[in-house]
Amino acid sequence: MENKEVILLKKALERQKKARIQAEKILEEKSKELYDITHHLKTANSKLENLLNEKTSELDGVFINIIDPYVVMDLKFNVINMNLSAKDFLGYDHNKESLNLAQLVHPEHVQYTATSFQSLLEVGTLKNYRAKIILRDATEKWVQINASLIFDAKRKPVAAQGIIRDITQETEIRELLSEQKKQLDIIVENSPLGIVLTVKGQIVKANKAFSELLGHSQQELKEMHVADISVPENSEDSVLQMEQMNRGELDTFSVVKKYIHKNGSEVLAKTTVSAVKNTKGKVDYQVALVEDIRKEREAEEKIKASENRLSSLILNLQTGVLLEDEHRNISLTNQQFCDLFQISEAPEALKGADCNGAAERNKIHFKHPEAFVARINRVLAERKMVLNDELEMTDGRILERDYIPIFNQGVYKGHLWTYQDVTIRKNYKRNLEAQKEKYGSIIANMNLGLIEVDTDDIIQMANQSFCTMSGFTEKELIGKKAIKVLGVVEQELLLEKNQKRLQGESDSYEVQVANKKGERRHWLISGAPRYDDTGKTVGSIGIHLDITDQKRLELQKEKLLQELEASNQGLQEYAHIVSHDLKSPLRSISALASWLSEDYKDVLDETGVFQLQQMQEKVESMDRLISGILKYSSIQDDSSKRTKVDVNSVINEIREIIFIPEHVQVKVKDTLPVIRADSTKIHQLFQNLIGNAVVHIEKDPGKVVISAEETKTHWQFRIEDNGIGIAKEYHEKIFKIFQSIGNGERSTGIGLSIVKKIVDLYEGTIWLDSTVGKGTTFYFTLKK
Repeated sequence: MENKEVILLKKALERQKKARIQAEKILEEKSKELYDITHHLKTANSKLENLLNEKTSELDGVFINIIDPYVVMDLKFNVINMNLSAKDFLGYDHNKESLNLAQLVHPEHVQYTATSFQSLLEVGTLKNYRAKIILRDATEKWVQINASLIFDAKRKPVAAQGIIRDITQETEIRELLSEQKKQLDIIVENSPLGIVLTVKGQIVKANKAFSELLGHSQQELKEMHVADISVPENSEDSVLQMEQMNRGELDTFSVVKKYIHKNGSEVLAKTTVSAVKNTKGKVDYQVALVEDIRKEREAEEKIKASENRLSSLILNLQTGVLLEDEHRNISLTNQQFCDLFQISEAPEALKGADCNGAAERNKIHFKHPEAFVARINRVLAERKMVLNDELEMTDGRILERDYIPIFNQGVYKGHLWTYQDVTIRKNYKRNLEAQKEKYGSIIANMNLGLIEVDTDDIIQMANQSFCTMSGFTEKELIGKKAIKVLGVVEQELLLEKNQKRLQGESDSYEVQVANKKGERRHWLISGAPRYDDTGKTVGSIGIHLDITDQKRLELQKEKLLQELEASNQGLQEYAHIVSHDLKSPLRSISALASWLSEDYKDVLDETGVFQLQQMQEKVESMDRLISGILKYSSIQDDSSKRTKVDVNSVINEIREIIFIPEHVQVKVKDTLPVIRADSTKIHQLFQNLIGNAVVHIEKDPGKVVISAEETKTHWQFRIEDNGIGIAKEYHEKIFKIFQSIGNGERSTGIGLSIVKKIVDLYEGTIWLDSTVGKGTTFYFTLKK
């Protein structure tokens, strides 16, 4: 047999010996008690035997000396005598009424009483009879009776005597203890916590929960030592605490242990050990409560990780955060909070700081300092969540503050403050509300008709201008289908536009409608989708302009343009015809003059020859005038003829085709731009300006310089010469048709008017800067 088992058997034998000694001691005490009671009863019996032969008055004297209720009855339970204590307890007086004690026995104990009385008759004594009786006032009492028979001189039983002890309270306590023990056993066995009873580490008893936790049966556990199935996380502390408990210095302690499951796996559990001491203060047992904390530990690790993530998130939030514990000490804050209140310390340095009185110290930063302090005190006192408190700072900023109290299972654990700078948002909101009010008033009173319809074309809103346009009242429009109530002619077009609104498209279009009077009106509609707060299309908004009058004007304009175009076409044809008809006799006159000069040059004198030359020049001048008129009349805008025109090339071509005196040079300063225009018109423009310049330069050397610069919308050209100049009074006159300076025979007075007309076609302007005798600079712009 192993030493361990021998030790266990010895311990069991030792406990058995102690138990036997204790039992013998109890038996000895009970025997003595029985002997004393027997002796007392014998003495009492002897006295009673003597008293039976004496007077009743002498018996009463004996009863007075007995403190406990004392009763003498015959063998049929009829009371012969009882002392004052018995009278008080039972509520009966045998001197005034007959009393049979059997009538007082509770029905549940009648059979037990009969059996006990039979034993009294057989043995002569009755020990510890316990039963329930019913007193005169109907009160139920538990009693314990020790009784003996009374014999006559012939040793024949003639009566019985007994001392009654009220054990009602004792019985109730015993029953209560028994019930509590039963309940405790149920609780222990059904507890979710493992419960283990040990003696110096040896398991004496374990409940079902502990058995299931480790996979061992309760019988298997009784054969184990705690050290065989567990390892504390901190062995040194655990051993020290157990030694202190064994010495009586520690009543309870908690440790975290790893228990070994029957399958070899580890079970992490929190173990609370309590000492069970005897009357002498010595530890007899240890009771351990074992709680599986694997899930709790896993949850703690998850919570810790979550707290770390949350802490990192808070530290980097753009919202100022201040977390205070129940004592108003800072648990956590972030950099944004420090920035908002201009705190130079780092957030980590503020941990543990006392915030009591912080409101009073920092109230100077707020526009209403006393109200700020009062508000904080009220919020802290009420401990109710507060959201969107608005705080105005002295520096003009607006902060929005939230207060969130923190409770754990109903216990206040602190609170969280959050601060956010909403200055921009608040100002924007105020401006937005002002703008909304402004534009709401504009919409309500503008001349443009505005309506809102849902996705089914049902009118939701209409302003006054729309009511005026349509002739209907707001009440007549709201809730009606727009396409029907307004009598839209182009219904298919309107349905198509409504579908586009659902797709998020906006556009403008014209429709014909019939107003309430039935009049046909032309409306220009600008439609756009209408969205709800989530961005979903819920209908469309339409702005309506009555363009009936404009439409009529357009029709008139189109008619006039058609007539004007026909007129211009006729004028152009007429100009060509006139030009041809005029030039034909001129060519005849020129031919006749040439013939006269050739045929009669020997006959004519100098005067005749000069007059023929003059006639020829007048004919040529007339021819140029007719050509100029034809060119001027044919100038008109034709966008289809616009192409990219390199002005540098235009200048080079003009140099080749016009007469430039030998003493004059035409130069280009830098590179001229490439523009989009009608190439012929650009040729006419530059040829007239350059040709006009070179014929009026007398200085040697003469120069014409052409340059250009770019503006946002136009090209600006500059043609500068060092000619004779133009007097200021002619600066406006020269651009009018048939107006020329001086009596130059070669000038028709049309060239600069052609220039002006071309510049006007390209939405430009032309002007000049000139000094007589020094030269002239023409400026003109052409729209890009």
